[in-house]
Amino acid sequence: MGDHSFYLVTLGCAKNTVDADSMAQLLERDGLQPASDPDEADVLVVNTCGFIEPAREESLTVLRELAASKREGQLLIAAGCLTQRYGQQVTAWVPGIDGVLGTRRWMDIVTLLRKLRRSEHPKPLYHLPEVPTVGSDEVGVARVAARGASAYVKIADGCRRPCAFCAIPLIKGPAVSRSADAIVDEVRMLREHGIEEVILIAQDTTDYGSDLGMTDGLSQLLELLVSAVPDLPWLRVLYAYPGYLTDRLIDVMAGSAQILDYLDMPLQHAHPDTLRRMQRPANVDWVDRTLEKVRGAMPDVALRTTMIVGYPGETEEEFETLLEFVERTRFDRLGAFKYSFERGTPAEPLGDPVPEELKQERYDRLMTLQREVSLSRNQAQVGRTLDVLVEGRGDGVSVGRSYRDAPEIDGLVLVEEELEVGSLTPVQITGAMVYDLAGRPATS
Repeated sequence: MGDHSFYLVTLGCAKNTVDADSMAQLLERDGLQPASDPDEADVLVVNTCGFIEPAREESLTVLRELAASKREGQLLIAAGCLTQRYGQQVTAWVPGIDGVLGTRRWMDIVTLLRKLRRSEHPKPLYHLPEVPTVGSDEVGVARVAARGASAYVKIADGCRRPCAFCAIPLIKGPAVSRSADAIVDEVRMLREHGIEEVILIAQDTTDYGSDLGMTDGLSQLLELLVSAVPDLPWLRVLYAYPGYLTDRLIDVMAGSAQILDYLDMPLQHAHPDTLRRMQRPANVDWVDRTLEKVRGAMPDVALRTTMIVGYPGETEEEFETLLEFVERTRFDRLGAFKYSFERGTPAEPLGDPVPEELKQERYDRLMTLQREVSLSRNQAQVGRTLDVLVEGRGDGVSVGRSYRDAPEIDGLVLVEEELEVGSLTPVQITGAMVYDLAGRPATS
């Protein structure tokens, strides 16, 4: 292709970031160089998010800005979740897009680009195959995204859960797990390159291997990784599905110092009737018993969850039950979302009957409660010595994360000294804020 360059923007979650980094690997392998400015690039790629309305609007805004400033000869490719979900509609919303690539065939980015460069192909050119072979056809690129001393590794894509509010199965297709050998090789490679923290991600990590005929596949994968890369300091697991956190998985996590005592289980609600309308596991007793087991096996475990307020039909009584559950369970981290009505999901027939102002009021009440809980949980850390992965420094201060903090979604630890970026440093915790901690390097 000659000397060409590309400018790539990725939006949305860490899973999207991995897809974007994989596309970048393929483009570089084909001779294109990454550009830091869209004006300097021959090819513009936007890896979009299409999960909920605000994310769609952000994706469309970025596409429109790049389309409006596109110079002659530049190619604009829209990829990712928005295009997978809405297909050719996206080019009606944003005139100026040259090519459209979905989530299920991100690995065809070079093929699409070559077709666009051949003048016999009309534009826009749509490359949106239905078959979700995204787990088994990876054309030799690492499914990782490294950021500093941390890296995400995608272990599966797609989802087979029936959650009524969620568009992911529409976008990603059914769950497709990657081979354990490929994942182990990637984690080894990352460690050889100095990565201190590997974060395993998927739409549902606890479903890993189900399509490969594995039983308790995540437990097996973790055991393989701990054995294969014994010098990796931190191994973090995100996105566990309620009902699939097995006793074996708890034992594997508790039995390895490498696997962080951190559990992210998005529960979405705590009233059985709401959960049934969500087509989610509705056995809240199971949640209580399981979290008790987790805390028994890992007394210092950091628990994170996500809740939705204002789901169709949510009564004041149901919401109060959610508040009582959050107060009782005392999650270290809790994220909340106001219900977003999504066409094409199983929840569409329920409409969007909860008024926006009531959603906002419930959101505010939930987060006010969680701020009190979070501060209390953080205050309990004062006096402890925690290893901190340093991510930045300046003006006599360092910023990093402890095992209790996943990147971008949780808190930070502010340290009263400039430490080496990328290092894991013991820090004595001296102060607590609502979401963050403060400390100083521990004296040996």
